[in-house]
Amino acid sequence: MSKINIKEKFSLFNEHWTPKVIAESNGQLVKIAKGQGELVWHKHDNEDELFMVIKGQLILELKDKTVVVNPGEFYTVPRGVEHKPTAKEETHLLLFEP
Repeated sequence: MSKINIKEKFSLFNEHWTPKVIAESNGQLVKIAKGQGELVWHKHDNEDELFMVIKGQLILELKDKTVVVNPGEFYTVPRGVEHKPTAKEETHLLLFEP
C-alpha cells in the first residue's frame, strides 16, 4: 500500500454525502466525503459512525443535543442513535466504518 494524500483524494469528486472508500485497516473502511446542506435523519443499527472534520464545520443533530464538530475534531455517533448531519458550507469529512 502506498501513502494517501487526502487533499488530493478530495479533489477527485464533487458529490455531497456520498462517501468514497480510500483505504481499509483492520476490517474498517476509511472513507472520505464532502457534505453540504442537510442529510436526512437516520441511524445505524449495527455500527457506530465516526465523523472527523478535515475542513469546514459539521453540525450533528441528535434527538437530545446538537454537536458542532470543527476541523481537527471528531465525534462518534453510537450505533442505534438517530442523527442528522448538516454542513452550512462545503465540509470535508473522514469516516471510519465497518
